[in-house]
Amino acid sequence: MTMRPGLVIFDCDGVLVDTETLSNRRLAEWLCAAGYDTTYERCRRQFVGRSMRSVKEEVEASGVLLGDDFVERWNAGLADLFADRVQPIPHVRSQVEALRRAGMPYCVASSARITKMHLTLGATGLLPLFEGVLFSASMVERGKPFPDLFLHAAATMGFAPGDCVVIEDSVPGTIAGIAAGMRVLSYCGDPQGDRDGLAAAGGELFDDMRELAGMIGLGQTHPFAGTVERA
Repeated sequence: MTMRPGLVIFDCDGVLVDTETLSNRRLAEWLCAAGYDTTYERCRRQFVGRSMRSVKEEVEASGVLLGDDFVERWNAGLADLFADRVQPIPHVRSQVEALRRAGMPYCVASSARITKMHLTLGATGLLPLFEGVLFSASMVERGKPFPDLFLHAAATMGFAPGDCVVIEDSVPGTIAGIAAGMRVLSYCGDPQGDRDGLAAAGGELFDDMRELAGMIGLGQTHPFAGTVERA
């Protein structure tokens, strides 16, 4: 029987809200316009799960300058980008509500700023489920793939790393969770996801959010018979 964790830590983009397609299409356009040769597909593989600060640093290390205000301009345009278009990941609400019913603590630890999480979670109606338990990479010195954010979230919530389970969809996030000493369940419902990379990073792969409750010891919340891949 699967041992229940003390704390469940959710990533946000790609785990709770479906923002990756919109974000990476715009990012590819912006980077190409600045002279950085890339595509939507490359951005999905290269930058998913990363903070925009780290994206800027990597691009500028190649010699392409994005401007001092790149991150601020990006964040200023998010409301327009996501307006009426961002959707929750299918079935994730029922899984979060199952955690609430079971009295299992949970939180969000994302590379995104708190303002962006308020925007996307608010637009999808999920924000009331996460009031007061949002943690951002802006709160720590090093973002994913370093473990700092997950360790900060666990410590603030009052749990040891070994008592935590991380729900991720990116390779950097999976690496960060494993480095933090936490079990990582890597969601692969997106056909653009890097399944091989997630498995190599140490994640336990799953394709449907309805599998989540069973994977953390709460039992099935939907009569879906999925197969869990383990790295």
